[in-house]
Amino acid sequence: MSDHCTSMRHTPEYFDSLFSGSDDPWQFKSRWYELRKRALTLACLPAARYMNAYEPGCANGELSADLAERCERLRVSDGSPKAVAVTGARMAGFPHVQVMQEWVPLQWPDEPFDLIVVSELAYYLSAEELDALIARILASLSPGGTVLACHWRRQIEGCALDGDEVHRRLGERLALPHLTQVLDPDLRLDVWCHDLRSVAQREGFA
Repeated sequence: MSDHCTSMRHTPEYFDSLFSGSDDPWQFKSRWYELRKRALTLACLPAARYMNAYEPGCANGELSADLAERCERLRVSDGSPKAVAVTGARMAGFPHVQVMQEWVPLQWPDEPFDLIVVSELAYYLSAEELDALIARILASLSPGGTVLACHWRRQIEGCALDGDEVHRRLGERLALPHLTQVLDPDLRLDVWCHDLRSVAQREGFA
């Protein structure tokens, strides 16, 4: 969602308005920043497959489609009804993917996940809402589960938090071992997991 945060109150209606003119309002399908970010996100997941994953704030489902290839079961959600409709159509070929309308952190599924992906979402929240989101993550993360967060680092007009502050609070309050970080002028990506084995170690080659 990068540089499109505005001073408007971020409500489902606000996000619906972004989808009124396009099913890809952030140009996820065409911008190299977005294509590269998704490739980095997928490459930084330490396991090849996950049993049950959750991606809140799925927008138009571009990342969801890639995650679906790596998960036995995947739940994705968004607060915008239009985003949910777009993603639902995109996921029609993935019967193991559930698309829900959920406004996080107020609404959150009551089930365990071994992977939770928070991408370009948390800077829309207040500090208090972010803390509530982190509590939700911790309550639903399976033993040995993985949390991946990726956010735009630059200041965003109308948002109380930037990507660096989001990740600082995540790292502090998740209190999980830190496995991976990608940091450049535009984005920050962090992975936390109780299992600190490298990819090669997980495969028995190190």
